[in-house]
Amino acid sequence: MSRMIWIVVCAALGAFTGCRGLVLSRPEPVQPKAAVKPVPLTPIAEKKADLDEQTWNPAWSRIVEEALPPELLSRKRAWAVKSLCPRFEQLSDADRRVFWAYFFQGLAGAEAGLKPGANVSHTDRAGAARDTVTGRVVRSEGLLQLTYMDGQRYGCDFDWEKDKDLPEHDPAKTILQPKNNLLCGVKILDNQLIAQHKPLFSRSSYWSTLQLGRPSFQVFIKQMANVPAFCGARTAEARPHMKATPRRHPRTGTRH
Repeated sequence: MSRMIWIVVCAALGAFTGCRGLVLSRPEPVQPKAAVKPVPLTPIAEKKADLDEQTWNPAWSRIVEEALPPELLSRKRAWAVKSLCPRFEQLSDADRRVFWAYFFQGLAGAEAGLKPGANVSHTDRAGAARDTVTGRVVRSEGLLQLTYMDGQRYGCDFDWEKDKDLPEHDPAKTILQPKNNLLCGVKILDNQLIAQHKPLFSRSSYWSTLQLGRPSFQVFIKQMANVPAFCGARTAEARPHMKATPRRHPRTGTRH
């Protein structure tokens, strides 16, 4: 007797001993996937799109959204992003993810012009700091301008041994791959806001674009002009203003 016939018989004659203990399996309910909300384009991304140049890839937003730890989605982060997203505390988790995806898009625009292969060598002064992983002068690379040292500091998936023999702008380099770079950026921000309890805009922020008083800070703020409407931001102008003072660069350790 096939299993299907046996099940039918047991359903009709459930009182019989032979049918006792038979567990009828039911298919697991299919959980609907969370709706993917569109992330607005920053001004530089819009401009590049109009010129048919490489712009922000929507897949990069998804990478950020899926990597966000619960701490960055907590309503407790409202104080950190109040000037950019006044309604953060009232938003759903989905909308908070969209905000952070936009934030990292803006950061990538200010840091690297949205170019995954962008890099900058810190050789503008005598005695430039050395990357403790590569042994070379510190070089900031990728969408968020990170270093190989960050892989060691924050547990990022950068592999110097694989990359050292590749061409400078080779997209196969682990540090230049958008996913690796963005995931590392999420870890760095999480460390600043959660582990170190520092504000978003700090004189000691990893990125100079988030350091109050720096010229590049205004470059970042301009990229926040299209912050999602549900954030309730009236303008993209920086509300806090602080005088720049000499400070140690979080990447190189030198004063500037």
